[in-house]
Amino acid sequence: MIALLDPRDRTAFPDPAQALREPNGLLAVGGDLSPERLIQAYRRGIFPWFSAGDPILWWSPDPRAILIPERFHGSRSLRKRLRRGDLVTTLDRDFAGVIQGCSEPRDAEDGTWLVPEMVAAYRQLHALGLAHSVEVWRAGELVGGLYGVAIGRAFFGESMFSRVSDASKVALARLCEQLWDWEFGVIDCQMTTGHLLSLGAFEVPRAEFLTLLDRHGARPGYDRSWDDGTERPACAIRIAPVGGDGG
Repeated sequence: MIALLDPRDRTAFPDPAQALREPNGLLAVGGDLSPERLIQAYRRGIFPWFSAGDPILWWSPDPRAILIPERFHGSRSLRKRLRRGDLVTTLDRDFAGVIQGCSEPRDAEDGTWLVPEMVAAYRQLHALGLAHSVEVWRAGELVGGLYGVAIGRAFFGESMFSRVSDASKVALARLCEQLWDWEFGVIDCQMTTGHLLSLGAFEVPRAEFLTLLDRHGARPGYDRSWDDGTERPACAIRIAPVGGDGG
């Protein structure tokens, strides 16, 4: 049975082990999208995901797709794309622009899960130094990016977008490079897709993910703006070659 969250208690969530098997990971309904509740949810490996007109739904799927920053896989075609030298990347330079890009319906979709309430909630987390973006630029134009939430040294990827070929992959490569430098232990990819698997993501049981989250989420993080005023050319991004095991 799905738990109904108490709107008066922004810290209470059921045990993720109580999540449904079908639909995979559905755990609770209701509550709100306040920063307090979202922070508590992410610390427990729970995230919101719902469509316009639906109540707020909270999820913790099993298995969980994760990516280890230093194990991002750079394909030959991506490396070639990086070497072209026409793209530059920034961090937290245009969070509003990135979340707007992510909220635009994809070609094959009629709508978006990034409803206005979700956009407002993540912008609040960004103002608190907890939600962050990676931007990809070409000739001064925002052509791709991603955003997510950092709790300690665990990162929760939320969404990405591309307006030119491979821009979202470039954004993810830049994110992994930075998180590797900062010794982040895990990136939560939430749901498994073939696209993410090709980039080095792999599945782990939910219990294993929660153990990783307990370990890395409790470490001191970078709860501030990540924009240091610099731009990093895509051709300078360090990525590992395809290969090695993902476990």
